[in-house]
Amino acid sequence: MASIHVAGGVGVAPTEMAAYDAALADTNLHDYNLVTVSSIVPADATVERVERAPDLGPAGNRLTVVQAKRVAPPVESDATTADDDAVDSQPATIVAGLGWATGPGPGLFYEVTGTDPASVRDRIREGLDAGGELREWELPDREIHVESTVPVADAYTCVVVLAAYGDSEPIV
Repeated sequence: MASIHVAGGVGVAPTEMAAYDAALADTNLHDYNLVTVSSIVPADATVERVERAPDLGPAGNRLTVVQAKRVAPPVESDATTADDDAVDSQPATIVAGLGWATGPGPGLFYEVTGTDPASVRDRIREGLDAGGELREWELPDREIHVESTVPVADAYTCVVVLAAYGDSEPIV
């Protein structure tokens, strides 16, 4: 039986990609080549929420994931009243969330991003309900993991929640 580890993280760095890499490091999933898949949980898998993912194999291996990711650009720290629109467009909070629903057979993941944790949770619940109904699957066991943070001045900020499927595998 395969384990799927769900972890979330936050990263801050001078570029968008570096902030994403830092958020992945916060989850301990930064040393893998990530392959994003849609959202089906195999029937024989167990889903476990963890603070940080365990070692899932050598650096450079391929790792299958479902992920929610949100990145915010640097907050303008020296905004003037003439530039109020730019300040107003910057979210006060960035949020990434991943929910999962399992039952006697296969299950589902559902990922959502936004600017309000409660809204992200509500949309995850709605998505899991719709996905279960579409497939006519019984999915009584549900969990949600949400990460949120306030964007910082003068750097990119990223939040992620990832579900890592099993161990990594060699690319070649």
